[in-house]
Amino acid sequence: SQMPHGHMPLPSFRKMVEDTLEQSGAQLRTFCKTFDTVTPSPVTQPLNPAEERKVLSLVSKHGPDKLYQVTTNISGSKDLDLTLHRGQIVALLQSVDTKGNTNRWLVDAGGPRGFVPAGKLQPY
Repeated sequence: SQMPHGHMPLPSFRKMVEDTLEQSGAQLRTFCKTFDTVTPSPVTQPLNPAEERKVLSLVSKHGPDKLYQVTTNISGSKDLDLTLHRGQIVALLQSVDTKGNTNRWLVDAGGPRGFVPAGKLQPY
C-alpha cells in the first residue's frame, strides 16, 4: 500500500511491469547495437620493438594481406578462444571456425593460435 502503484489491481500492475521491462530491453538492445557499430577504430600507434618483430614474423609466415588489427579488447570465453588487446596485430589463418561459423575466425597472434570474433578485426 506504500508503493506508488499499490492502488492498482494486480493484472494492471503486472502489465505495467512487463511493458516497462520490454521497453528497457529494447533500449538496451539498441544501445548495444549502436555501441558495436560506432566504437571507433584503434588509433595507429608506433609499435614497440617486440611488437614490430612479431608483426614482421607474421608477415613472413602469412603475407601482408592476412594481417588484421584488433579493434576492441577480446576476452576469450570458450575453449580455443584467444584473449587479445585492442590494437594487437594478428594473422588470419581461416575465416571460419570448426563448425563452419564465419563469425569466428582462426588467427595466429604471433605465438598462440585460436578463435576470435570476426567483427572485432579490421585489415591492418
